[in-house]
Amino acid sequence: NRDSTKCRAAVTRVEIDVFFNFHVLFVFQGKWKNKERVLVFSSRGINFRTRHLMQDLKTMMPHSKADTKMDRKDKLFVVNEVCEIKNCNKCIFFEAKKNMDLYMWVSNVPHGPSAKFLVQNVHTLAELKMTGNCLKGSRPLLSFDPKFDKEPHYALLKELFTQTFSTPQYHPKSQPFVDHVLTFTIADKRIWFRNYQIIEEDASLVEIGPRFVLNLIKIFQGSFGGPTLYENPHFQSPNMCRRLMRMEKAARQKERQMVKEIRLEKRKEVKEVLTEDVTDDVFVTPAEEKPKEVEHEAPRPSKSKKKKKLKLTELKKRTLLKRKGLR
Repeated sequence: NRDSTKCRAAVTRVEIDVFFNFHVLFVFQGKWKNKERVLVFSSRGINFRTRHLMQDLKTMMPHSKADTKMDRKDKLFVVNEVCEIKNCNKCIFFEAKKNMDLYMWVSNVPHGPSAKFLVQNVHTLAELKMTGNCLKGSRPLLSFDPKFDKEPHYALLKELFTQTFSTPQYHPKSQPFVDHVLTFTIADKRIWFRNYQIIEEDASLVEIGPRFVLNLIKIFQGSFGGPTLYENPHFQSPNMCRRLMRMEKAARQKERQMVKEIRLEKRKEVKEVLTEDVTDDVFVTPAEEKPKEVEHEAPRPSKSKKKKKLKLTELKKRTLLKRKGLR
């Protein structure tokens, strides 16, 4: 009897615990209504940094899915079929060209719109070695620059980013915590992506990573194609940038070559042999010009010279007489 009562008490406790936990889960977890799923994959030919960036985005977005790399020869419309097979209604597709340039597509599958960006200044989570950290699968806060509300194409991108990067509420793989912020800032006509941790003590922000810059190229009405809604007039392709850099380098080289040729021509010129030294007449001062007068009579002898001559002759006579002893 005692054993039976103990068993009944244990069963009732288990029933109460199960009921209480189920009630708590039902109240706090709610129902998963927003069935947003994002497919994150790329084309063949990407480098290691892009691969790590994709992995960081997947770990940061618990509602994301992965797929194998797509062949370069396939057209971009095939991505819509891949998303339909994977049951995804959003897509982030990385496209690599020339093993140097990286393009990112953010699309609303299958009806659009879609945006194409040039990805620059990529820094992955492992590369940055930031001090911040956040819980895996936690829901983020999305922070947008006030400029997103001023222009229509930025408002469209804001809605597209909100639906793509925000973790749906009550998602099975997500955690019921908000401990990091995803910021989208517009500066230098580009969109700067940053990820920060919220510190509970003083509500300050510490960067986690990854970080990258998006340079908008075009916004299309459809998914991966269709009529162009907006084209960035300030965008300059990487090929054009590299071409301008090569032209600038070639212009500097031509200038150096011209200076070198001018120096050689100056050295080859015949130097004039100077017979007279120019420095000889440096200290020569020109004499004053005197009026030219013709003298018809000889000049008269001066008296002073005659007296001097007489004195000299007398001294000579005296000295001779002294020598002879006559005086």
